[in-house]
Amino acid sequence: MKVIAINGSPKQDGNTGLALQTVLNEIQTEGIETELITIGGHLIHGCIGCCKCMEVKSGRCITFPNDAVNELLPKLVAADGIVLGSPTYFSGINGTLKSFLDRAFFVSWVNGGLFRLKIAGSIVALRRGGGTCAFDELNKYFQISEMTVASSCYWNAVHGFAPGEMQQDAEGNQIARILGRNIAYLLKLQDYGRKNVPLPKKEDAVATNFIR
Repeated sequence: MKVIAINGSPKQDGNTGLALQTVLNEIQTEGIETELITIGGHLIHGCIGCCKCMEVKSGRCITFPNDAVNELLPKLVAADGIVLGSPTYFSGINGTLKSFLDRAFFVSWVNGGLFRLKIAGSIVALRRGGGTCAFDELNKYFQISEMTVASSCYWNAVHGFAPGEMQQDAEGNQIARILGRNIAYLLKLQDYGRKNVPLPKKEDAVATNFIR
């Protein structure tokens, strides 16, 4: 089994990255492979709603083929679990991460649910406020994709401004550790269940347009 963590921050060793690594350390302790990927410094174009990926259904973004979205999509599809981390700038996730997630999750959706039933978790880093808004925004990607969302003992956020300050947030570190252990537990349950319990039936999408 393997878990991929996506760090939306441009700072590889900033508070978001440290929070994600805390989560991954607990997962590794349970014998599960992990990988942390930082995308915040990449130039990633936002989705323009061209819907070409809906027409071609190749599992790739057609309009912007040469950036981190198509580079990392195969890793995300192959992973058993996905963890997302974002800094909190204006009470929401940072722009680069949003551009990445909008396109990656849309490609997944139009190709029949490439992330369906994967184990998912998220965590945000913030100085003072707005973290629950960013946390909620990340979880919406999971909830529209039929993913199983792992929880912790509080809303998943760590506090700190300068890189490394999150290590002084005792409760935030506990949240990250428990999140990691819960993700590992769900992954093991899912691995056991695959051999003993049939997956729920997948239905084709039904679209109800309110303006006709």
